[in-house]
Amino acid sequence: MARTRSIDKGVCMTVRRPRLLLFMFWLMSSWIGGLALPSVAAESTPDSIQESVVKKTDGGILLKTVSGQALIPAPLLKTTVSMTISGLIARTTVSQQFNNPSDEWAEGVYVFPLPDQAAVDHLRMKIGERIIEGHIQERAQAKQTYAKAKTKGQRASLVEQERPNIFTTSVANIAPHAPITIDIEYQEVVRYDQGRFSLRFPMVVGPRYIPGQPEDHQEPSSSPAGLGWAPNTDQVPDASRITPPVQHPSHGLLNPIALQIDLAPGILLQKIESPTHPITVTRQEDHTYQIALQDSSTYADRDFELIWTPLSHETPQATVFFEKHEGQTYHFLQLMPPTSTTSSAEDTIPREVVFVIDTSGSMGGESLKEAKAALTLALSRLTSKDTFNIIQFNSITHRLYSTAQVASGSRIHEAHGYVNGLQATGGTEMLPALEQALAYLPTQEEAHRLRQIIFITDGLVGNEEALFALLQQDLHDTRLFTVGIGSAPNGHFMRKAAQFGKGTFTHIGSTTEVQDKMNRLFLKLEHPALTDITIQSGDSTFRDLLPNPLPDLYNGEPLTVAFRTTNLPSSITITGKQAGTHWETTQSLVDAKPRNGIAVYWARQTIAHLMDQQTKQNDKTLLQQTIVNLALKHHLVSRYTSLVAVDLTPVKSDAQLLHTHALKTNLPHGMKYEAIFGWPQTATPATLYLVLGSLMIGVTWICSRRHLAHRSPFAWRGSWRAFYS
Repeated sequence: MARTRSIDKGVCMTVRRPRLLLFMFWLMSSWIGGLALPSVAAESTPDSIQESVVKKTDGGILLKTVSGQALIPAPLLKTTVSMTISGLIARTTVSQQFNNPSDEWAEGVYVFPLPDQAAVDHLRMKIGERIIEGHIQERAQAKQTYAKAKTKGQRASLVEQERPNIFTTSVANIAPHAPITIDIEYQEVVRYDQGRFSLRFPMVVGPRYIPGQPEDHQEPSSSPAGLGWAPNTDQVPDASRITPPVQHPSHGLLNPIALQIDLAPGILLQKIESPTHPITVTRQEDHTYQIALQDSSTYADRDFELIWTPLSHETPQATVFFEKHEGQTYHFLQLMPPTSTTSSAEDTIPREVVFVIDTSGSMGGESLKEAKAALTLALSRLTSKDTFNIIQFNSITHRLYSTAQVASGSRIHEAHGYVNGLQATGGTEMLPALEQALAYLPTQEEAHRLRQIIFITDGLVGNEEALFALLQQDLHDTRLFTVGIGSAPNGHFMRKAAQFGKGTFTHIGSTTEVQDKMNRLFLKLEHPALTDITIQSGDSTFRDLLPNPLPDLYNGEPLTVAFRTTNLPSSITITGKQAGTHWETTQSLVDAKPRNGIAVYWARQTIAHLMDQQTKQNDKTLLQQTIVNLALKHHLVSRYTSLVAVDLTPVKSDAQLLHTHALKTNLPHGMKYEAIFGWPQTATPATLYLVLGSLMIGVTWICSRRHLAHRSPFAWRGSWRAFYS
């Protein structure tokens, strides 16, 4: 029978085995930690912006004032989106109405998404019947302009870019019980792929996983602090600016949204649909369409997607536009290359396919169901010529096999069992998973295989630049195809990662889309791409041609380029290779049509290219002034330039307090709040955790010493193995 002992001074317990000490320590620690243990790092904000979710009122949240005594409602936000789509160009106005329901003066700060290729070029602030136009300035100067106006009691607004798909609107000096409306305009080119046109409008910034250690407040930060739930870290220095506070679903949805689209496709259509929202479509006599959300009670909790399919004989083969701007001629070209006819099993290239699947907490719920369904379908398409492996990642990385295995019936059966057992938990440590997927030293027998990575994730991470740098450095001949999962994935990461990997980006927003979207992806995976594409005019190659380098093209994808010249060439020659066969075509530019917005499109693409060069060189200051000059010339918001609007008339006196509110966002549809943020916190103070934790450690130490006192003095070293065994 095990020996029993008691601990002095009233702290008594029975010690039957050393393992029991560990169990009791774990149990008590878990109970203590479970009281208030958030699963993501966060730090408190200043009292002036500290939120206290005490009571809801009319859809708003009551917040503490600077003194921490009175409660005031935060501004309410309502968004109206108006799109005009003409052919391939879409022009969108996002109207954000900030309503102050309180008796106090307010400043609203709202972090929101836009399409990652949007060229944001206009800002208007509406106060009653008055309209104040925004001006483009270098970012630091724009922030100073805004801060100065805010201090003077002037109404002001500021639009900043945090990521290509994340922006922040700040509105200062909103009068009590009054609204201010901010209009933001941007331009983008619609996507054409495999016979369909499509456009996505993101509505909510999904919670990002933030890796790294919090920055030392004593050290100067590389990025101004924001009002988000995550502190800046050594890996994500602007984390506090891309993590807006999130409304718990049990408190209801925020941010109602209305959306209206005027569609002039320029061709006859077979179908118009939205896989994400119910819509109403009204056809006009001139073959244009008016499209609106069917549900008037729609909230910003998922991306909106619109798809329109032309009649088969209406599919465009080539589109050429130009615009003259300040002595330069800017061109836009979209051309359909030949469709691959290689489809027989004999002609299929043997592949090594590495499936990487995200099983982090943000993938909980519908997202993981979609991801598992997509992966299961992809496994069924492998042939006996192929080899494969599966890598899953959350806080840790695990692969099914140590090396890729032949896609035999038994191995595929094992893989199906592995996929069915996947569960969502933990953080999104994406970097180790990518490193494992890219670690590839082919044997002489395997060198002939086409290597493809299918990366299935929601992409909700904050350290995109580190991931992009890895892809640019280590991909080599591997092709990367990203599959975005969920109602609000990080589209910027998904598209850019596929660009660096010479692959494509597919988005799956619901389980009903898995079959169709994955079948479309398989057509690209299983057919040879058009590679080594060049464009020339006469004997010279374009110097300002974008994208640079030109991408490989897969089944059903068009070649889309922009370039700048001083003189308009009469034609261009495009060449490439498909399945080892030379391909060439000549495209006339004589019939190019004038079109506004081509210069802005070229400038936006050029800025994106220069930012890629910064990532590749790991130097954020590289080419910065070139980007600033280009953005200022074309009136574009970028990482280094912002739009600011100021009403010159002061409306608030110095004696009146201004309360700053970080406006909450919704949790993306289908996500589980507790899987990301943990269970609700209590008011247990940190000092109590320290005391209880120290007490438990002391009790454990005393018990272990008492137990060891009855053993040989030479057994101490081995006792730790016994304790933890």
